[in-house]
Amino acid sequence: MKHHEAPWSRSLIVMSVLTTVVCLGASAGAWLILAARHPPGVLGSAVLLPLVILFGAALFTIRGYSIASDCILVHRLLWSTRLPRAGLESAQVEPGTMRWSLRTFGNGGGFSITGFYYNKRLGSYRAYVTDPRRLVVLRYANRRVVLSPATPEDFVHDLALAKPSRPNSPFS
Repeated sequence: MKHHEAPWSRSLIVMSVLTTVVCLGASAGAWLILAARHPPGVLGSAVLLPLVILFGAALFTIRGYSIASDCILVHRLLWSTRLPRAGLESAQVEPGTMRWSLRTFGNGGGFSITGFYYNKRLGSYRAYVTDPRRLVVLRYANRRVVLSPATPEDFVHDLALAKPSRPNSPFS
C-alpha cells in the first residue's frame, strides 16, 4: 500500500484558524454573557453548539491518501473513507478544476474542503481536498471524486502501478 500526504494550503490554514478562533470565542462569550442571567439549559446550548461545530469539523480532517489494489483510502482523523478501484475509469491531474464550484453540502475550509460540490466542468462531485492547487480527479461511470495529494503526478502514477483487483480495469 502506497501512502500520499495531504498538505494544507495557506488558505485552509487561515480558514481553520479563523474557524477555531470564532467557535472558541463564541463559546467563551456565551459563557461570560449568559452564565449569570440564564438557566443552565440555555447556557449549555449556547456554549456547546460552537464547540460541537468545531470538533465536528475537526473530525473530518484529511490526513492523507493510500492506494491499495482494490481501493483508495482517504485517511480522516479517526477513520478512513474507502473509494473502490472497481469502476474507476480514469485518474487525471487537473489543477484548477474546483474553480467556480458551488458547495451543495459540506465543509468549505474548516480543517478540510470536503463534501458535495458542483461546477460546469465536472458536474456534481465529491471533494476530499486540503489544497485546491494539487487536484486529482477520479472519474467513475456515475460520479466524480476530487483529491489533493502532495504530488498529484506521483499519485496518478502510483495508482496506475498498483494492480487492480479487476483484470479489465483501465489501469491494468
